[in-house]
Amino acid sequence: MSAAHPKRIGFLSFGHWQDGGGSRTPTAADALLQTVELAGAAEEIGIDGAFVRVHHFARQLASPFPLLAAIGVRTRRIEIGTGVIDMRYENPLYMAEDAGAADLLSGGRLQLGISRGSPEPAWRGSEAFGYVPAEGQTDADAAREKTALFRAAIEGVGVVQADLGGAPSEGLLPIQPRSPGLPRRIWWGAGSRETAVWAARQGMNLMSSTLLLEDSGTPFDQLQAGQIAAFREGWAAAGWDWEPRVSVSRSVIPVVSDEDRMYFRGGADGDQVGPLDGAIARFGRSYTGEPDRIAAELANDAAVAAADTILLTVPNQLGVDYNARMLATIAEHIAPAIRWRPNLAPSSPT
Repeated sequence: MSAAHPKRIGFLSFGHWQDGGGSRTPTAADALLQTVELAGAAEEIGIDGAFVRVHHFARQLASPFPLLAAIGVRTRRIEIGTGVIDMRYENPLYMAEDAGAADLLSGGRLQLGISRGSPEPAWRGSEAFGYVPAEGQTDADAAREKTALFRAAIEGVGVVQADLGGAPSEGLLPIQPRSPGLPRRIWWGAGSRETAVWAARQGMNLMSSTLLLEDSGTPFDQLQAGQIAAFREGWAAAGWDWEPRVSVSRSVIPVVSDEDRMYFRGGADGDQVGPLDGAIARFGRSYTGEPDRIAAELANDAAVAAADTILLTVPNQLGVDYNARMLATIAEHIAPAIRWRPNLAPSSPT
């Protein structure tokens, strides 16, 4: 999708919870239920998507499919998705069943972001789940191998021989349920140009990471725009006959009230640079301040211009009402500057 196309906007929640410190999300139950409530409020505003981040061994959202299914049956229009699921932790066939069920319950609105994963609090956390890479296999290799099996399963490929009275048949059974259309709604979270090009060759949509494993001194948005361009070139070279989607994430905090000023004093942050996984990574800035200024700055963000979907990270611990008001302010005063229009089409039954 070129920069001339209308944009889609979704919120992205990490689902933090803690008891104390001013948090309005003291428990895990609060984090889950508030995410469902915020999705409903966002749909009423005309926001296009409700996405959740997945982290294990942390006070954050971890098991996405029950949550996505709950959002799917509560809403009628908004896309539901992840940004992203760490494939190192997944049983790809069980995941295919869960994804198929969540997509069917939502009427085909699942947009599933997956990846190799990112740094985490647990030492070899996926091994605690029972997934130990084979000898000589890297974490990236293991994640990509699982991804290939998962994608084959949601395509309906047979994965196990049928049982004929205690003996295997020649035919293979596919995973059920299968949801038509889901295979084209898988996104790969890429933190470099190389992984973006790999995703293009595989026929997956691109979910550009909130950081890039390179630092040439170029501003983050321009680095990210270069990654998106490389992805589109790789897509064209692969010869796919459908148009992919591309998302970027941004922290956008309009300051319009005394409450906003209490929580978010100061102006917009610049890019951050630091070591990650043995490389120097560049992290994107936040957009904080007056809506008019944020609108002008977002309109000049090269990666926002190159993407078709913008995921807005939300401070979920401030509660549903605060975040709904924030999204409404963005929808009315900021998003039109990037050619976004609210999605208020009539609801259709799932």
